[in-house]
Amino acid sequence: MNNPQNFKDNVKRDLDDQKLQKALLGLRSTFKKQREVKASLGQGYQDLRDKATAIKTHTLEHLDYYLERFEENAIASGAHVHWAKDADEANSIITNICEKVGAKSITKGKSMITEEIHLNKALEAKGFEVTETDLGEYIIQLRDEIPSHILGPALHLTRDDVGETFHVHHGRDYTNDPVTLQREAREIIREKFLKADVGITGANFCIAETGSTVIVTNEGNGDLTQNLPPVHIAVTSIEKLSPTLEDTSVLIRALTRAATVQEVSVYNTFSTGPKKIDDIGGPEEFHIVLLDNGRSEMLKSDYHELLRCLRCGACLNNCPVYTNIGGHAYGATYMGPMGSVWTPKLIGLRHSQDLPNASTFCGACEDVCPVKIPLPKLMRQLRAEENRYKLSPKIQRWGMGMFTYIAKRPKLYGAFTKIFGKLLGGRGKLSRLPIISPWQKTRDFPRPSKKTFLDKWDEN
Repeated sequence: MNNPQNFKDNVKRDLDDQKLQKALLGLRSTFKKQREVKASLGQGYQDLRDKATAIKTHTLEHLDYYLERFEENAIASGAHVHWAKDADEANSIITNICEKVGAKSITKGKSMITEEIHLNKALEAKGFEVTETDLGEYIIQLRDEIPSHILGPALHLTRDDVGETFHVHHGRDYTNDPVTLQREAREIIREKFLKADVGITGANFCIAETGSTVIVTNEGNGDLTQNLPPVHIAVTSIEKLSPTLEDTSVLIRALTRAATVQEVSVYNTFSTGPKKIDDIGGPEEFHIVLLDNGRSEMLKSDYHELLRCLRCGACLNNCPVYTNIGGHAYGATYMGPMGSVWTPKLIGLRHSQDLPNASTFCGACEDVCPVKIPLPKLMRQLRAEENRYKLSPKIQRWGMGMFTYIAKRPKLYGAFTKIFGKLLGGRGKLSRLPIISPWQKTRDFPRPSKKTFLDKWDEN
């Protein structure tokens, strides 16, 4: 069911799911408070957005240069850099590293890129034991689910759901007390940390100036994942480059402000090469896997602005569609407004054509984006492609074609609106109209005025 092609059915299912709606109700309250805090930040936050946008735009315009510089400095620090053109190649590189070092147990930090390439399934198919160590990721791993939010993978669950999940998988007495559940998870995951042969993380940023990778987290699991095992593998995508340390500090602040309204996150961990002779801890081997997976093509396309994305989740938190249906309805790794563009570019519009239409175009996503990605514009472009390639229903294409023909001819448009006003104009609402009747089930459609705008303009 969780498939982009089943989006409409998924939406109906999730709107009727009372437990999910209860969880989303609490989230809407939290996200509202975040919006109020951001609004109070004033011009300082807007200046931060301007700086972050300029940094990401500049980096993408010179991405080849910064990738080469990053690789050069990472290798100089003792790291191994691997290039992967797609998910299969990335999974092959990672599983080969794990096999080469004789690994059995693997711990993972939270990473949307590894979700994108379905790394866990690839590792488990080779016989490795894989444990997600972010609390939210750990919970959904036990439930065999995909994340429902970029930052909070288990935001769709109530504490009763978590209590039942832990009871089934841990074999302990049921409880829904958050503190007890947290301690239970920590006790079990800590054993995994101590016996792990390989630790895998993502990377929020890759710094060209130093060859470092950076993870931004609010849990200590990321540090334990990359420092305790003898081998650390950082998996990230090619657009995550940042030119300098100073640029990275700007991007971290923009990311955390947009994501959780923090001035800076609890942990900002910079990894530069493997453990040195005089280091107390750290991995003996450090591998960096740089994934393309269609991003080079996107960079050359009309969708290149999407590559500025910091994965902050702000567009999700402020989207009236996402906050009413949750993330699983989208049926893909990425959800919400950014997912409505990312998914069609990753798997093809033909397999996800409903997603760009899952928007009211209220513009909230663009207003809150820390790097000013014009998501409504990009979704409109996808809708235009959908129409051009005849992926939308024939009646919809016919209707839009007829409207376009009329709208381009002022005299015809004027005559049409006069007739429309005379037939349907007046007080009250229209209860049922062709084509948009499903939309009217939950919304009033006011009757138009009997006089057109131009009529009123002429009358002053």
